Amino acid sequence: MASSSSKLGHGLAKVLGLDLGERTAHKEAITRGESTYSVNTADTYVEEEPRTIDWLRDLVPSSAFWLRYWITRYNLQWLYGDLVAGITVGAVVVPQGMAYAKLAELPVQFGLYSSFMGVLIYWFFATSKDITIGPVAVMSTITGNIVLKMAQEHPDIPGHVIASALSIIAGAIISFIGLVRCGWIVDFIPLTAISAYMTGSAINIAVGQVPTMMGIKVTGFNTRASTYLVIINTLKYLGHTKIDAAMGLSALFLLYAIRFTCNRMAKRYPQKAKLWFFLATLRTSFVILLYTMISWLVNRHHRKKPIFAILSTVPRGFQNAAVPTINTKIISYFASEIPVTVIVLLIEHIAISKSFGRVNNYTINPSQELVAIGVTNLLGPFLGAYPATGSFSRTAIKSKAGVRTPLAGLITALVVLLAIYALPAVFFYIPSASLSAVIIHAVGDLITPPNTLYKFWRVSPLEVLIFFAGVFVTIFSSIENGIYTTICVSIAVLLFRVVKARGHFVGKVKIHSVVGDHLLEDKFHDNQDGAEDSAREIFLPLDHRDGSNPSIQVEGPYPGVFIYRFSEGFNYPNANHYTDYLVEYIFANTRRTNTSSYPRPGDRPWNNPGPQRGKSEPDRSHLPTLKAVILDFSSVNNVDITSIQNLIDIRNQLDRYTSPESVQWHFACINNRWTKRALTSAGFGYPSAGQEEYHRWKPIFSVAEIGGSYSAAEAAEMDTNRRLSHYPSKPDEEHGRSTSSDGVVTSENVHRHQYEKESTDSSTSAGNGNELSREITNSKAYARASTKKVVVVQGLNRPFFHIDVNSALQSAIATVEHQQTLGREAVPSAAELNSHLPPGKEVAS
Repeated sequence: MASSSSKLGHGLAKVLGLDLGERTAHKEAITRGESTYSVNTADTYVEEEPRTIDWLRDLVPSSAFWLRYWITRYNLQWLYGDLVAGITVGAVVVPQGMAYAKLAELPVQFGLYSSFMGVLIYWFFATSKDITIGPVAVMSTITGNIVLKMAQEHPDIPGHVIASALSIIAGAIISFIGLVRCGWIVDFIPLTAISAYMTGSAINIAVGQVPTMMGIKVTGFNTRASTYLVIINTLKYLGHTKIDAAMGLSALFLLYAIRFTCNRMAKRYPQKAKLWFFLATLRTSFVILLYTMISWLVNRHHRKKPIFAILSTVPRGFQNAAVPTINTKIISYFASEIPVTVIVLLIEHIAISKSFGRVNNYTINPSQELVAIGVTNLLGPFLGAYPATGSFSRTAIKSKAGVRTPLAGLITALVVLLAIYALPAVFFYIPSASLSAVIIHAVGDLITPPNTLYKFWRVSPLEVLIFFAGVFVTIFSSIENGIYTTICVSIAVLLFRVVKARGHFVGKVKIHSVVGDHLLEDKFHDNQDGAEDSAREIFLPLDHRDGSNPSIQVEGPYPGVFIYRFSEGFNYPNANHYTDYLVEYIFANTRRTNTSSYPRPGDRPWNNPGPQRGKSEPDRSHLPTLKAVILDFSSVNNVDITSIQNLIDIRNQLDRYTSPESVQWHFACINNRWTKRALTSAGFGYPSAGQEEYHRWKPIFSVAEIGGSYSAAEAAEMDTNRRLSHYPSKPDEEHGRSTSSDGVVTSENVHRHQYEKESTDSSTSAGNGNELSREITNSKAYARASTKKVVVVQGLNRPFFHIDVNSALQSAIATVEHQQTLGREAVPSAAELNSHLPPGKEVAS
């Protein structure tokens, strides 16, 4: 009895005029051509279509996993690793946070606030043990540009208020993206764009810090102008260099010298590599402390007028903790900068976390990571933080330091908290030039090295051009324009490749496997099965565009049968390009079935007017007529309405071309149930002829052996046991078949009774009954049939959906040959025709 929901649905369909019985009619018609072999050996399998509710269930996100994994299994060994990594990162994040705050045109304490909130909040949402959230160079530079712009246009609004409002808005947007599980949008930003933006930004930031490191302060010299202008002005005003250069250049040299020495010593003494790593990691803190001590010795008697620029007073504690000021007026000031802010926060964090996840053998959840970034930027401004995201340098240090879980962020937060409350007096004497050296040294690692670019060139030369385009735009314009350029150009290239995707017509090639210096079938020449396995047919493009050896002769599949392999997805951008080439190739390599379909010139379509007056059409009698088209969907995951409508249109076009015959459409390697449903709804998957023509096609199905108790090995063992016990079980008297212990009727029982009957009948023959019985028992064919239970792999209701190209080709050829046989049987002979014709009108035989 149908359910009430089913009745309601059918009633609504009737009111709307929906034909729900169309699929049922096709199904009933197809079952008349199902595989007898499968019906006799297993239950009939009819593939059900997916439902919309199934698609919705797949979208439901899984519950948070952190409670099920590491947090409930925390141990002392993990705690040791987290302590070491947390303290190490804390020693790095304190000087870097203050330096990046200068990039953001904010007092240095705001960098400490951002560092503290990033590492404190992230661990609660983390799916990466390595990532470290905090202020970064690029985001600080973008924030600084906004703060400077607002300082000129609206000097009444403090810079930290603008920065906090920007953080709240960007955090809200990113949190929403993460909560709706759309973290996959980051995948639209390619590695080329990320590398270009990081390289261009690193050059921009490093060049902008050179004047501060050299102590160059000239009225009208904007260090945040385009990179090329900063380079020109730096060289122009190089004569204004002050003593700050001594503190900056020497600090920069010392940073690189320590790193170089530690790396060399780690290679020379690998047994102490861990020690040298930690020494290299602490180089930033060491240099800052060293130059702070030098600055104190030099400036302790010149606090009001220091000899070179220093940070001066840094307030203790969270002096700027308050509810952020946000209103539409403030938001309107930086609304145009929100997109680039969101993009930078997204791509830098996700790119870093994915990279380190692959290196350390775990997988991140992009949507969960976006929630982590969003919440960090939502809550951080309440303590005075500005926009923060994942840091490449600190994440690399944390990973190499042996971090075990995300809880290391709490250790780092304690280190930063200690610095906020205990070290402000020390921060007073930090030289500004030395902080600029720290920034230049940190962003230098973001520049893509030449060897990596060469590898990019080997993979995709076009993307290297996109890389340089992004870098040049960043240098000659701004970081924001460089990001937009690389992303837009990359998406344009992707769309071009999708739209211009071109499939291949493939043919058969017989290949042989070689072991050592001989063919595999030679090694198994006594084993027929082994020879069959070693020589097999594959399908290669007829034009060898895949790089296969052009000396190999690729044979056409069958006269009038074409196999078309898609190279990309099959959707609305490339549907026309695919089908146009498909039709063009078929028209060029076949002839019209009915050559007299245009008896008069006026009957021809305007786009095919035929030969000029007085000339005849070229002879195409050597070409075959179109019989079948096989589409290889191995690279197609989804289809849409546009692509399906294109298939319908060319099916109708080719049916007119082959009229009065119709083209059979076969599909191989369909990997998606929804694709099958879409094709079936358009009339594909079964013969395209009318109901009365179904007897003219010959289905071929792929079958597979059932595992478990019905496997060949299990059946062979059972057969052996029955032979030893002289078949004690009795047949089912009503059906003439035996049943297994679970009540399932099996083909082997049928064969056993057939064997008993044949043995009984043969025993009455001329004294050789026992010999015949032994011969039948030992027969390979009999053993193969009696020890296997097989079923069809795909549904019988869709006989033109095939598991692979081979089975599709076999089915197409069998159908063509079957139709030709029926056609020959339907044609009367010359004698039959002459018997009905008057004298003198006979036809030649």
